Amino acid sequence: MNYSKYYLSIVFILLSTSIFAQQDLKASHNYGKSVAVFGGSVSVIPESDIAKNMWKEKLGMTVTNYGVGGAGFSSLQGKSLQEQVDEAGVFDIYILWASTNDYTNNREVGSYTDYSEFDDFDKEKLVTQAGGINYCIKKIYEINPKAQIYFFTSSKAFNDRGAYDPFVENGMVEHVKMQKKICQLHGIPYLDQFTLGGYNIHNKDLYYTDPIHMNEDGYKKIGELQVAFLAFPD
Repeated sequence: MNYSKYYLSIVFILLSTSIFAQQDLKASHNYGKSVAVFGGSVSVIPESDIAKNMWKEKLGMTVTNYGVGGAGFSSLQGKSLQEQVDEAGVFDIYILWASTNDYTNNREVGSYTDYSEFDDFDKEKLVTQAGGINYCIKKIYEINPKAQIYFFTSSKAFNDRGAYDPFVENGMVEHVKMQKKICQLHGIPYLDQFTLGGYNIHNKDLYYTDPIHMNEDGYKKIGELQVAFLAFPD
């Protein structure tokens, strides 16, 4: 499937003002659900409310944010997503919104088997991005066995070439590839924001306040993709 064309077509439907489109949104099985969000600063800065308010307005969601600036999946990275998930209660949907922090702070990507049934849940692997992701997924299912988990991959950043160029050796794309690999292992739908976000060196000044963080227009742009994904993730 050409996911770029798929999501663009859905975005077109979502932005339509027709009554039919509104009815389609209410028909989404995610309409009106409670949502918990975990991540770094990109998930919690005030500008990010632009995107989350779109989820509320278009999909009737209630949103609780556990994100903390500087956080990553690695246990070494700030108030990690592991710690955030530990504090969570029961929600319908849990969103793991990947930041750039594991990449920027040189946290090891790891293997998709880190902290999994394949290594007997080796706690020493919680320092890797992969181990942290696997921990979060396992913990969420312990909190709520019926949980629906979704994953937003890291978006492009512009603090160095590796943060936006997918062809640079050991660039952030390696972190993104691992994020998607673990989602595939566990059957978790993911939104590839690194690829589909549409940000590049030619338009970054329109959508970013600094090399890493988006402005309100940037969150409106990514929010449209997120709404499309959350409405029809399957």
